[in-house]
Formats: sequence, C-alpha cells, structure tokens
Amino acid sequence: MIEGWQGIALNTAPNSRNEIHGDEMAQQYGFKGGLVPGVTLSAYLVQPAISAWGLEWLNRGRAHVRINRPVYDGETFDVDVTTSDQSYDAVLRRLDGTLSGHAEVSLSEYSDPAPVRRGDLIAPPDYIGDVASPERFAELKADGCHAFRYTWQANDSYLSDISRVPSLLNEEGYAHMSFLLGIANWIFAANAHMNPWVHLETTSRNHRAVRKGTVIIAEMSVVGTFEKKGHMFADIHVNLFDEANDEALCSIDQRAIYRLRGMTAPAHPS
Repeated sequence: MIEGWQGIALNTAPNSRNEIHGDEMAQQYGFKGGLVPGVTLSAYLVQPAISAWGLEWLNRGRAHVRINRPVYDGETFDVDVTTSDQSYDAVLRRLDGTLSGHAEVSLSEYSDPAPVRRGDLIAPPDYIGDVASPERFAELKADGCHAFRYTWQANDSYLSDISRVPSLLNEEGYAHMSFLLGIANWIFAANAHMNPWVHLETTSRNHRAVRKGTVIIAEMSVVGTFEKKGHMFADIHVNLFDEANDEALCSIDQRAIYRLRGMTAPAHPS
C-alpha cells in the first residue's frame, strides 16, 4: 500500500559551493534561510515508492519531480499521495499549507533500452569549468562535457531521524535518490560554474539499484538554455553507470536556474 508520511526537513548541504543552501546568501535573495536542496525534497516525494515497492522501484522506477517553493531546515512537512495501480501523484506541503513540491512516481511497465556509456574524459574531483553562460553551455553542447567519478558509501542521509528512512536504504545500504539526483547537481555545477543556482525539476529513470561501495561514473550532455522573466535556465541530461561493468544505473533530465534575475556572473573560484 502506498501511503503518505510526515517528516522534518534536513538541509543536507548548508556548506555547499552553491551558497543558496547557506543562510547568508539565501537571505540576500529574500529567503528566510538556506534552502533544503531540491534533490532532498525529491527524496521525500519518492519515499512512498521505496516503502511500497522496495527494490522493484530502485531497479525500474520513474519519477518526475517539480520543486515549487522553498523548505527550510527543521520544518515539518507532509507528503500526501493519490494512488493508482502502478503509480501515484504526491505533493509536499509545509505546515502552513505552502505547496513546495509535486511528483508523479511510477513503476515502468516495460523495459526501454538502457543508455550506453560514451567514455567521456573523467575530470579530477576538484575540476570546475568556466562560468555558466549561454556561451559556456553552447560550448559544452558542441564539444561535450567532462565525466566525474563518485562512490556511494552509505554514510549520509536525507533525514536527521534515520529511523524514518526505509530499511532498504537505512539498513541494507542502497543509495537513496537525494544522492543519485545530487550527482546530477554536482556534475552540472562542475562543468559550468554557478553560484548561487536553483534546482527546479528532474525526470529520472532507475535502471538498477545502487549498492554500498558502488563506484559511479556520471556523464552529462547539455540539452539547451533559455531566459524567462530575467532568470537564465539550463536543461541537461545525465546518465549514471557502474564503473565496474558499465551497467546503467539511473538516467536524469534536469532543469535549473543557473543565474537568478538581476545577478551578475559569479567569479570563478580558481
């Protein structure tokens, strides 16, 4: 049975290079404090799928998540679900009724062909590309992006109360979606330096559950950019692979605001 739930939000990235998750920068843009990452809110919205479908969802689940409004560290939230046979719609609300996120979550009814690793050049962990701009994204779209290597160590959580995390993740050590979607954030901001920036939307497809100790290769491609109401947006596609055998793990389409309205280009941290 797919059920909603209530939890207390955790800011999993208060010291991130994306300073929108820190109080000082967030308050400069009119927020009450550092924003709980969009990938963490996404994990809250898909948790009912993991609780109900378990490994089946980690192996072949899909989710389309949109972040609408901020959630702050320590806030209580509710995830309410409307279910059908092999899917559900979920909304995440703060206690004051603010709609902060929405997701459509399902089990795949058929097996699409999994992506194939291209073999993109793997950058060192501290690599940071040129500052994000329409020109930088056009360059990445034409010439390709750097790949990155990450390892799932099962040593972080998206909730401070780990007893609320499904046992499949908490006890058996499979990777949660905050980490997997987070990889798309990290490779995005590594190929084109952005600070601050805002995660808005992901469409993800799981190909295989990720066990503790898995070394992951992430490959990224730029889909496009556009401007709306003064904000500058970028769309990317990211595939995650097991380095040991090149098996596909997860595919992610992501949209973000890489430069907020009225903001000048950030200085490169080099």
